[in-house]
Amino acid sequence: MFYGAVVWDPWLIVTQIACLQCLYYLTLGFFMAILVGTRVSRMSLVYFFDYATVTASTVTGWCVIASFVLSSLAGAVYMFYLIERAKKCIDFSATLYIIHLFICIIYGGWPSSITWWIVNGTGVAVMALLGEYLCIRRELREIPIARYRSNV
Repeated sequence: MFYGAVVWDPWLIVTQIACLQCLYYLTLGFFMAILVGTRVSRMSLVYFFDYATVTASTVTGWCVIASFVLSSLAGAVYMFYLIERAKKCIDFSATLYIIHLFICIIYGGWPSSITWWIVNGTGVAVMALLGEYLCIRRELREIPIARYRSNV
């Protein structure tokens, strides 16, 4: 994509947000199935959206925390491929976690656990900073210019 001409495309932005949100929850589900699913008898949306499950007092709670952190790491890689611009990474990661906050409020009420806030604050920071780092590395690569020599 050529970035010289900035074009306002709201459908692209909405599509990128939807794709990033879906990939985040798919990854979170994958890590929850591996880490939490082996410890509990029945997996449910409680582990995704209820703040009470994000706790440091049980092993299952630590597995939930690890799932959220690993998903934020994967989210940074998704932003590297979907967003492709370092200056947009903070916006998209904040949007993802704000949408997650709204879903959590609808599902289980206002998150009153300090652990939930620390985990999600760490998640948004890791996703934004690692995503920016990956995108900056790509943006700062040298542009290869092929030099052709004539055989005269």
